[in-house]
Amino acid sequence: FVIQECYVQNTAREYAKIYAAEAEPLEGFGEVPEIIPIFLVHRPANNIPYATVEEELVGEFVKYSMRDGKEVNFLRRDSEAGQKCCTFQHWVYEKTNGSLLVTDLQGVGMKLTDVGIATLAKGYKGFKGNCSISFIEQFRALHQCNKYCEMMGLKSLRTAHQKQRKVTSTKSKNLPNSSTIKKTVPKKAREPRDFISSEH
Repeated sequence: FVIQECYVQNTAREYAKIYAAEAEPLEGFGEVPEIIPIFLVHRPANNIPYATVEEELVGEFVKYSMRDGKEVNFLRRDSEAGQKCCTFQHWVYEKTNGSLLVTDLQGVGMKLTDVGIATLAKGYKGFKGNCSISFIEQFRALHQCNKYCEMMGLKSLRTAHQKQRKVTSTKSKNLPNSSTIKKTVPKKAREPRDFISSEH
């Protein structure tokens, strides 16, 4: 468990470093959240042979994201650090094509610790998945882009989700006979046809 904890936090830290390298040069972005390193210590003579060591964070400890996705946006929408953590989650989600999400972002100011990782598939990049897949679904449904998401050029998750729904609904309309299409289409005939013709 302790080894996995180190692996989770230090992997999230590597993502945060890449995020910082992309965000810092952007005009007006400012300070970027940092996930502090966590070290594994082996103490063979001790009853608990493995322990973790990390920098002590002094100041007000804030949870920018909770394990329950419903609390996420309310708690962190207002602060700069909270918004940047939200953008970091969105960035990781996009970078991994929705396969991985950094959760439990918490700490003092821009220094974060004790983070979690949720993966879409168990064993993705060696993670046992210490957070449920439902966190990814909740994040996708509840995330609200902010100005930092825009600065990073991240795509709105809602738009992507709506497009997927439209694509699947048009595919399902192509499956039945043409006679059934005529029965179901007339009410909204103009909108879907305009949408389809503009795409092709």
